[in-house]
Amino acid sequence: MNEQLLSIININKYFGKSHILKDVTLDIKDGEFITLLGPSGCGKTTILRCIAGLESIDSGDILLYGESIKDLAPNKRNVNTVFQNYALFPHLNVYDNIAYGPRIKKSMGEGEIKKSVAEMLELVQMQGYEKRMTHQLSGGQRQRIAIARALINKPDILLLDEPLGALDLKLRKYMQTELAHLQKQAETTFIYVTHDQEEALNMSDRIVVMNEGVVQQVGTPGDIYNNSKNLFVAGFIGDRNIKEVKVLQKKGDFCSVKLGNSVIYIKPDRSLVDHDKCSEMETAVLAVHMDKMKISHEEVPNSLYGQITFVHYAGSQIKTEVDVDGELLTVIEYQNDYGNYNIGDKVYVSWEETGALLLPKEDTTGRGQDE
Repeated sequence: MNEQLLSIININKYFGKSHILKDVTLDIKDGEFITLLGPSGCGKTTILRCIAGLESIDSGDILLYGESIKDLAPNKRNVNTVFQNYALFPHLNVYDNIAYGPRIKKSMGEGEIKKSVAEMLELVQMQGYEKRMTHQLSGGQRQRIAIARALINKPDILLLDEPLGALDLKLRKYMQTELAHLQKQAETTFIYVTHDQEEALNMSDRIVVMNEGVVQQVGTPGDIYNNSKNLFVAGFIGDRNIKEVKVLQKKGDFCSVKLGNSVIYIKPDRSLVDHDKCSEMETAVLAVHMDKMKISHEEVPNSLYGQITFVHYAGSQIKTEVDVDGELLTVIEYQNDYGNYNIGDKVYVSWEETGALLLPKEDTTGRGQDE
């Protein structure tokens, strides 16, 4: 098991009267690729800047290998940052950009710098580009050089603030895979900031979901996607139908709930709803993954009856909207699973047991959930 590298302990940050970070606590292991994920303004970039020393904290502590770094200047912390604009020096070529850090710090002689630059170029697969100027590079190439320039300093942590945000969609998807491979090869801890859930799910060992300065959930991509801990995470991660339902009663291992005129059964141990208290709730929220749902012309157990109102072809995916007593549900199927439904058809909608969560109605502000 990797040792603990960084501990963020109950940190708070204010900008004027605005409470930006609210008792944020997080432990990061050596060698992890961990992503801070959340909507704009949730505090994820502020956490990154606090770790880097670019912002002070108002209370709490930040420990690196068990030692507090909260009062250290940025150049005294063994962390490096890659920003969205990469911040490469336009007047220097690729070689001199990468060599800049060791030269300024005087941490290596020119012979060692030459060897290290070659190693970094090989790591980011940019051999032969030493003499290129930065304006001669593509966006993806500039990103790799920015990472090489940071990694040559052998930081304990590499902080990445939405570094793929300026790239086109195809290149961004390609660089997600490249970054994940690069992180494992470099054996350096990456703390990555994004508002893009696909990036987080594709690259991370663990994801930290944030909202309004509060950590809502920490977990592996599979945990975050399949077992959301509260309503905010369920709505932010993945494509789900989220509907308010009336809770009727507990029956065996299931709770019966009513959506429209239909009664269906949900296993509450896949949610925060206490199984023993299920029948005491008046209303709850049903969250179902769209891509774990099925449409059938024939009645199936534990299904909802409705009418197809819209069919949209989106490449390999087909999105079908079904009206269930005035509630619209969206079902995502794939071409080989599609049952050739037409608008106006009466159908039954069901889903895998693992596709549904029953969550309490709640305000997630100020509430955090860890693993």
